[in-house]
Amino acid sequence: MEDGARRRGGAEKNSTNSEKSDGGGVALKKEIGLLSACGIIVGNIIGSGIFVSPKGVLENAGSVGLALIVWIVTGLITAIGALCYAELGVTIPKSGGDYSYVKDIFGGLAGFLRLWIAVLVIYPTNQAVIALTFSNYVLQPLFPTCFPPETGLRLLAGICLLLLTWVNCASVRWATRVQDVFTAGKLLALGLIIVMGVVQICKGEYFWLEPKHAFEFFQTPDVGLVALAFLQGSFAYGGWNFLNYVTEELVDPYKNLPRAIFISIPLVTFVYVFANVAYVTAMSPQELLASNAVAVTFGEKLLGVMAWIMPISVALSTFGGVNGSLFTSSRLFFAGAREGHLPSVLAMIHVRRCTPIPALLFTCLSTLLMLVTSDIYTLINYVGFINYLFYGVTVAGQVVLRWREPHRPRPIKVSLFFPIIYLLFWAFLLVFSLWSEPVVCGIGLAIMLTGVPVYFLGVHWEHKPPAIHTFIDVVTRAGQKLCLVVYPEMGTEQPENNLSKETKEQLEPMCGTEPLSTEPLYSQGGEEQQPATDCTVPPLLGLK
Repeated sequence: MEDGARRRGGAEKNSTNSEKSDGGGVALKKEIGLLSACGIIVGNIIGSGIFVSPKGVLENAGSVGLALIVWIVTGLITAIGALCYAELGVTIPKSGGDYSYVKDIFGGLAGFLRLWIAVLVIYPTNQAVIALTFSNYVLQPLFPTCFPPETGLRLLAGICLLLLTWVNCASVRWATRVQDVFTAGKLLALGLIIVMGVVQICKGEYFWLEPKHAFEFFQTPDVGLVALAFLQGSFAYGGWNFLNYVTEELVDPYKNLPRAIFISIPLVTFVYVFANVAYVTAMSPQELLASNAVAVTFGEKLLGVMAWIMPISVALSTFGGVNGSLFTSSRLFFAGAREGHLPSVLAMIHVRRCTPIPALLFTCLSTLLMLVTSDIYTLINYVGFINYLFYGVTVAGQVVLRWREPHRPRPIKVSLFFPIIYLLFWAFLLVFSLWSEPVVCGIGLAIMLTGVPVYFLGVHWEHKPPAIHTFIDVVTRAGQKLCLVVYPEMGTEQPENNLSKETKEQLEPMCGTEPLSTEPLYSQGGEEQQPATDCTVPPLLGLK
């Protein structure tokens, strides 16, 4: 795989140097503006958790007041981590997020292990769980007295995944519009919860918000339990780093990346805190802990005949969550393939739509496979610790890069105070995670370390038998023919109408012996149309 990346990198370098005048062609589109960037962050953070089960924080905190403090502090720590990632995102302007940063700073093996655990478990399982939550809330009205059948849940979840994969394959713009619409929908639903909470407070229903009752502990305070409450809160804020996975498709990332963070993280923190405030105006802590779907219980208490709004809101929220996860995780796999850490066909994009179709299909297929297993939640528990581990490794990489390359251009440069604060908080959580769940954390580490032999056999081993290279080439060519994809142009000027010479050479074996025409790709009514290949992207760095 790495050998293919080297050969590909050499070809692209030659194209940049000697064929620039011939024009580039196919590249990822820069179509993610500030609004869509905020939609990606907010839409990926706010899934079903705040609607379904915010009780994890309350259960471990032991009181309403401490639980609200945990939500606020975790939001502040999340904002600090996002600022650190913003600096890394413009210092290493590559899609792939923490995988790309860890690989560039700590080397190929560290980056591959991050990619391995994401490909093997994290993204397929998370997407499968969100899709199952969507199907559960869609089907629940049809089965009011019992749980929906397992087969129906998995079938509808699979349909949801296939539909959203098709949307993402068809157009980046369509995918971001879906994300924008459903993010707005979930914010409106949470806004309704907050407004009802304010109405409750105006009616005098704030018993559990009074200081003497807010800090009335229903269990003995314990440092370990408080650490678990912070860990639960951190998982609820998960997704804050997803915009870094699509940096190369972001319009003016030097401005829009930090702006999206400054807008989105405070907004999510506000929504999370005041949604929890609203919940305790209608429910006691005991009622909240007894509910499996807090927002639904809240709606039943206060909305009467309009209580159906809450389950519909959860369904819409999870639908948007699946879309955002598919969009960002496919870019992670695309970036991994581009670096030679995954099959090279995953680093290709469609010649007209400029979307990474092979990476999207791979993401969808791996998630569909997860839907047929019964151990999804167990796998998430095992690798949740590893996922959080790499957040800290990435932020530590920011400090290492400051020391190693102090004069490297940094369009955004935050004070070292921020990564140090984040790392102290991160170390606190990891120590207590290991102490409280040593077996779960150990199994997660073991799953991650299975990637070490895969790395040395698949990536580091350069002199593989010719038969292996032949097999890989056959599979890659078949994937190109099936999906009509090519490697994206690197660092070239994009022409108005023509495919580049390199792109035409890649396509000719798929299109017969006739050379590709340099005429516009299509026309309508005798009027030439600008093809969809007129799309640009900053240089994709890091190829060997």
